[in-house]
Amino acid sequence: MLDTSRDPAPAPDDAPAHTPGDIPDEERRGCLYALSQPPLMIFLGVIGCLLLLAAVHDLFML
Repeated sequence: MLDTSRDPAPAPDDAPAHTPGDIPDEERRGCLYALSQPPLMIFLGVIGCLLLLAAVHDLFML
């Protein structure tokens, strides 16, 4: 697997796990970061278009 850590040296195996209070700000990302990802926005756009087409079909064709 690809090593994606930003540390210059790997952490020792006996290092304690991160707790939510000590995560650096650069690693703390929320919902707006997730929504800025193109694959997610393409997926949500396609689902939105399908729902819109279904609603228009129900309103005007049935």
